[in-house]
Amino acid sequence: MFKYEVIKTCKQSGARIGKLYTPHGIVDTPVFMPVGTNATVKSLAPRDLDDINASIILSNTYHLYLRPGHDLVKKAGGLHKFMNWNKPILTDSGGFQVFSLSKMRKITDDGVTFSSYIDGSKHYFTPERSIEIQEALGSDIMMAFDECTEGNADFKTARKALDRTMSWLDRCYKYKNKTAENQIIFPIVQGNMYKDLRLESLERILPYAECGFSIGGLSVGEPKEVMYEMLDILKPHYPSGQPRYLMGVGSPDCIVEGIMRGIDMFDCVLPTRIARNGTAFTKYGNLNVRNAKYKEDFTPIEEDCDCYCCRNFSRAYIRHLIMSGEILGGKLLTLHNLHFLIKLTENIRNAINEDRFGDFYKEFISNYDWNKKI
Repeated sequence: MFKYEVIKTCKQSGARIGKLYTPHGIVDTPVFMPVGTNATVKSLAPRDLDDINASIILSNTYHLYLRPGHDLVKKAGGLHKFMNWNKPILTDSGGFQVFSLSKMRKITDDGVTFSSYIDGSKHYFTPERSIEIQEALGSDIMMAFDECTEGNADFKTARKALDRTMSWLDRCYKYKNKTAENQIIFPIVQGNMYKDLRLESLERILPYAECGFSIGGLSVGEPKEVMYEMLDILKPHYPSGQPRYLMGVGSPDCIVEGIMRGIDMFDCVLPTRIARNGTAFTKYGNLNVRNAKYKEDFTPIEEDCDCYCCRNFSRAYIRHLIMSGEILGGKLLTLHNLHFLIKLTENIRNAINEDRFGDFYKEFISNYDWNKKI
């Protein structure tokens, strides 16, 4: 049911394009996956995602477990039917949400006790429980339950978390329904910002990787240069026949840098979150439409963008919507931002196919400035 095929490796850069075959369709890589935390990409309907050529989305095990409950989703026929999305779905394990609730949880070797962000009620997650929930949700790709550490964790803490992650990984695979050919587990590379731990983690998780694996514990507060250093260390040791997923990374520059370092899959809430606050991606940096200079600017967010937002509306109109608190403003910028990233990966695939991604990379990085406020 699952297979990954490398289609082309760029002679100029070494970057690659591929196809990930799943029960709900083929995913062309490199790919950006919009995040639908609560079984919806905020403000968008499935047809909106089809219109921007989204091929796979991510949903959140922790949030769906709390509300509406995985049993209800299972009764509805699984997440695909529940949300009317007939393409692939990846679910995270809940591990990162547990990590982010540092003041509301307790971790032991057996599992994690945490308090609900909704009502404060106590809950207990184990590796087995995480897989049980994900099997009920019916996602194509499930994530192993892992322990993520803060970017500045000391070596002893990182070592302990890595060993615990490996123990939990083994338990995830032993618990998984072996007859369920329509779901696979991606194991997760951890090790914090320590080179030797990262390499050890990759070596230890690969025997569990059926058709893909992920790199976790990055973009958790460390400088981007440190994240790139960790990816550079891992790159020579990746197996060629498996997709590599960099978790929680979604700024345009990080995607381009990640693909140059051998990454195939990305996800992040960033494009939808900043859209609701009035910020749009452009090829030069971030445009904050709340800026007063756009009050009478009747040009699109980006002149050469062919998304629905840019084809039909001006900066002045979108600014009016955002300043008025109208939900359409956030929706239009969400469409633009997701289209921007999906189109970016499409253009990168074309560049790789034509053996010119090295030139594409240099041009993009020279023009783009994440810190620039347009």
